[in-house]
Amino acid sequence: MKIKGLTMTMVFEAESANYGEGIGNVAALKKLSRGNGDQFTYISRQAIRYNIVEQLGENLAKVEASGSGDKTVVQFAVESTIKDYPEIDFFGYLKTEKGTGGKKRAAVVRISNAVSTESFKGDLDFLTNKGLADRLGSDMNIAQAEIHKSYYVYTLTADLDRIGIDENDKIELSKEEKIRRVERLLDTVAFLYRDIRGRRENLSPLFIIGGVYDRKNPFFENVVRVENNKIKVEDIVSAIHSEMKKDTVVGVIKGKFHNTEEINDKLEAKSIPQFFDQIKSEVKKYYESN
Repeated sequence: MKIKGLTMTMVFEAESANYGEGIGNVAALKKLSRGNGDQFTYISRQAIRYNIVEQLGENLAKVEASGSGDKTVVQFAVESTIKDYPEIDFFGYLKTEKGTGGKKRAAVVRISNAVSTESFKGDLDFLTNKGLADRLGSDMNIAQAEIHKSYYVYTLTADLDRIGIDENDKIELSKEEKIRRVERLLDTVAFLYRDIRGRRENLSPLFIIGGVYDRKNPFFENVVRVENNKIKVEDIVSAIHSEMKKDTVVGVIKGKFHNTEEINDKLEAKSIPQFFDQIKSEVKKYYESN
């Protein structure tokens, strides 16, 4: 089967969508720092993967506890295979079994962290349980939580030539099932959301660029940036090699960014639904020709 890679880099807008370990009564957002000292919040790839699996609408793979005591780990059950569970088809597995070397299959769908494009300024939300405390006439409990609203950028890549194939279990799915699974993944990403602390954050893309290529590089992962509510179009244009141009598709929400006209003119942007329709068409064409 001919090597083919799908890559998509997406921009969405969200607020305070992934917390880490708190300090005292302060809930801390997950953050990373750059060389100039600026801090940026991020939503971990594990969190995004969790939401994708949760919203795929497919059966969850069976799991089991392995080991004992402090060395007990939860892993996918030995009888769970990609034939029945798209989750492990997309994201791989590690299965250990006593007396054997176990089985390992690397992920064929990979996700980056979603990193904010606007730096964290230390904003805090002041929280109390006043409504409940007043009912008892007792003192309130007080807590604080870091808050940050920003555009976020992340990249998803998929090895199309490896989806639906597991050499460990000698399984290869039909072309029709491979197409169905990839289309289901694309639909999930298009309508992705995240439940966090009583909120439902919409992670659907506002801007997206990608395509189906003969190379498996996440071309746009370090290229897409947002500044002053504008997509940095020139950065993207300069990153598109001549061999990539015919396969690259762009989608944008009309009017969301101040330079929507520039995005349309220089990147020939479509609507977000049109983007996903075209990617689905390219995926189907690839599988049906192999």
